[in-house]
Amino acid sequence: MTFFPAEKISQTEQSDFLQITAKVEENELSVLVNGSFANGEHIEKCVSNGSDDELKLCQMTFKILSELTGIKPAWGLQTGVRPTKLLRMRVREFGLEKALEIMRNDMLISESKLRLAYRTMRIEDELLKVLKPNGYSLYVSIPFCKSRCSYCSFVSHDITKSKKLMPEYVELLCKEIEHTLKIANSLGLTLQTVYFGGGTPTALDDGQLAKIDRAIRANVDMSGVLEYTVEAGRPDTITAEKLAEIKSMGANRISINPQTLNDEVLQKIGRAHTVEQFYDSFNLARSMGFDNINTDLIAGLSGETVESFKNTVDEIIKLSPECVTVHTLSVKRSSSDMYRGESRFRAVADDVSEMVDYSRNRLENEQYNPYYMYRQSRQAANLENVGWSKSGYESLYNMLIMEEMQTILAVGAGASTKVVNGEQIDRIFNYKYPYEYIRDFDEMLNRKNKLKEMIKY
Repeated sequence: MTFFPAEKISQTEQSDFLQITAKVEENELSVLVNGSFANGEHIEKCVSNGSDDELKLCQMTFKILSELTGIKPAWGLQTGVRPTKLLRMRVREFGLEKALEIMRNDMLISESKLRLAYRTMRIEDELLKVLKPNGYSLYVSIPFCKSRCSYCSFVSHDITKSKKLMPEYVELLCKEIEHTLKIANSLGLTLQTVYFGGGTPTALDDGQLAKIDRAIRANVDMSGVLEYTVEAGRPDTITAEKLAEIKSMGANRISINPQTLNDEVLQKIGRAHTVEQFYDSFNLARSMGFDNINTDLIAGLSGETVESFKNTVDEIIKLSPECVTVHTLSVKRSSSDMYRGESRFRAVADDVSEMVDYSRNRLENEQYNPYYMYRQSRQAANLENVGWSKSGYESLYNMLIMEEMQTILAVGAGASTKVVNGEQIDRIFNYKYPYEYIRDFDEMLNRKNKLKEMIKY
């Protein structure tokens, strides 16, 4: 799937096909690639020693497919979601130099990605020193948006269809918050970060965010909270009243996300706002005293060119937001025509790689640092998402959700609680959709009761 993200892997009798056969026979490993796409047979062989056969088979397959497609994925064989976590684990086991050697020579990761992972890990390690042994984070899920973007893979509901659910959802969410925080208090935990995500939290009606905030404050000591984030992601949901509400909650970090500064692309992806609305929202937030703003960008959106993406990066830098998160588009199966055909695949991969490289170079030159990163399946050009920040404005919660170093208690539809006990991670899943969450709410409370046995501080 790294090399053919838009294709299904299956048995076929079609004339246009690619077949990969891997074998382990006696003392020999072999990979044979043939078919109409391969235009002949391609074979790699090596001696088996029994201990690293799987790695060798992957390396041989990777080599052949790289030669066939002309593409050498920058992350090599590594397909994990958390590159920095994997690097950190190898450093602990083998030491830094050996860990880097393994990633470079065995996993075939490029020097540029290896440097990015190492630099990000170093920054994370320094910033995560503020974690308390009994600390935890609270994630509040608001799974509603004003409209659904074509690329979205999150649990998010268009409020034109689900607005009637919102009042009852907020009422029950406050009850789950109360129930969850009382358990946390009984276990002697200390709240360190709060994160309102979605969806788009500012899709809620006026007063509803503050109501949720009151439910939090009524049930936990907020004196240990280092970071309080509210995603105000969609400019078409931002008003002075909403920002004042967020300000009154004590939130010290917000996101206002254009994704692109190209009106034609915004319209094409179903994002119901304009570039002008983004500027208006950003400037309004600045005028109201918000001094820690993140902006999300996406490389590889349908209709985006390399030049228009570069323009977006340049114009965002002029605004000087404290954080810029650069995502690489994760291609949904339903919209994977962008990759159909060998030449199209190569062209898209090359364009997206150039976009991501440009954003990295420009942001580094402007003294932004990579402070967290993650990868998703089916990402364009098999790349990554990176959070860039000015020094001192890094999001602690974003690092925690990726590095899995602290328990995150999550409330609301689609939320997933992670209980971290050393190397062991246990999860509690809430129902995915708001109507399920409302219908079977008592089950949500019963699941949270498991925290009493799961948390072992």
